[in-house]
Amino acid sequence: MKIIIIDTACANLASLKFCLDRLGFNAQISKDLQTLQSADKLFLPGVGTAKQAMNNLKKFQLIDFIKNTKKPLLGICLGMQILGKFSEELSQQTLNIIDFNTQKFKAKETFSFPHMGWNQVFSSHALFKNLNGEYFYFVHSYCVELGKYTIANCEYAQKFSASVMKNNFYGVQFHPERSGEAGEILISNFIKDIG
Repeated sequence: MKIIIIDTACANLASLKFCLDRLGFNAQISKDLQTLQSADKLFLPGVGTAKQAMNNLKKFQLIDFIKNTKKPLLGICLGMQILGKFSEELSQQTLNIIDFNTQKFKAKETFSFPHMGWNQVFSSHALFKNLNGEYFYFVHSYCVELGKYTIANCEYAQKFSASVMKNNFYGVQFHPERSGEAGEILISNFIKDIG
């Protein structure tokens, strides 16, 4: 199976590759269109701002490919957020693959931001097989509210989408590559059981 991590020029590329390699999946990081088109499974990682991620994808001429791929694709953290229509972070139009907006957390006095640390995630979706109620590692200041495409939820200051899905596009707000055994199980579920 050919597993490709889309090169978004973001900071979590190497840690995701190390995680996949450790699990025995020979992953490759690439922005080459021909290589991406030959993938069986795609990962879209992201750290930083939606504006920077979109600028990088535009520079690498990957936006049309990502929007039109029929291969199972998993967006991670910012990679999930840019699957939506719009991000309030720097008022950025995003990929418009899934109908949601990314919004700033509703500030509450007893909560600090960014939301950073381990939180419980609830889901009955196949992506979360054997993982309902497990803890995953989050680092984010913006979130996606619960909606039609939510397949997992979490709560920090407010309930939000820990994971979304539409057709062959999946997204997780947390970092599975930094979430220990639970994250490894989720990645294996995506590679072995999805699509």
